[in-house]
Amino acid sequence: MLRPRVTPCLLIRNGGLVKTRQFTDDKYVGDPINAVKIFNEKSVDELIVIDIDATVYGKEPDYKLIEKLSNETRMPLCFGGGIKNVRQAEKIIQLGVEKISLSSAIIERPSLIAELAESLGSQSIVGVLDVKKSMFKGYEVYVKNGTTKVKGSLINWIETFQEYGIGEILFNAIDRDGMQNGYDLNLTSSVFAHLDVPSSYLGGAASLADIGQLVEKFGVVGCVAGSLFVFKGKYRAVLINYPSFDEKYSLLTKSLNSYKNISS
Repeated sequence: MLRPRVTPCLLIRNGGLVKTRQFTDDKYVGDPINAVKIFNEKSVDELIVIDIDATVYGKEPDYKLIEKLSNETRMPLCFGGGIKNVRQAEKIIQLGVEKISLSSAIIERPSLIAELAESLGSQSIVGVLDVKKSMFKGYEVYVKNGTTKVKGSLINWIETFQEYGIGEILFNAIDRDGMQNGYDLNLTSSVFAHLDVPSSYLGGAASLADIGQLVEKFGVVGCVAGSLFVFKGKYRAVLINYPSFDEKYSLLTKSLNSYKNISS
């Protein structure tokens, strides 16, 4: 049975754990392995780790780091960054990673999705769409850490990803990244009716109430956050954290019940 997921997203730069604001202004927050060790003790639903420099600089995935992460994690792990072909993806999965995430590579060549799905299964492939609000209307899709706008509407890219067999789509709101001003619920509203696969949303979460609001409005979705789980307080003191099982269960149950009442 599908249920909402509450997922930390860790960003890697030069082997270290960082957190960005609107894809810039990154702040070093520690060693990723230490963060994983802490999350292991907190019943995390799953963990997303993205090497934010690998694709921009044309690097291979950091297999040594991936192996360390995989050996340490006791929750499902999704890794992204630098993956361009089936060979690389297969190697990462063989290291014990459950899912891979891709953005630039599958926008440049959507047929790669079908190749990956045939080799690994659609359930292992997460397509990431980094989006910004358009000056006119709607949202535009970007790649390479939000520096390069791509042709085609957001809805067209959703349809293309699904046509080629994507297993899940993660929507990353660049404008909200690290700002902790709440999820972009308008973004979720604009894409939700076009989705035939599970979806997750990243960017803006400041509190568990934001997660509850996302689930209350849209039901079974992935609630992904970065700053919420690595910072504490208005001064952004570094503190790896995650809600207790009881706190999370209570929040999601209450939010899902509200969603069902609204839907009916």
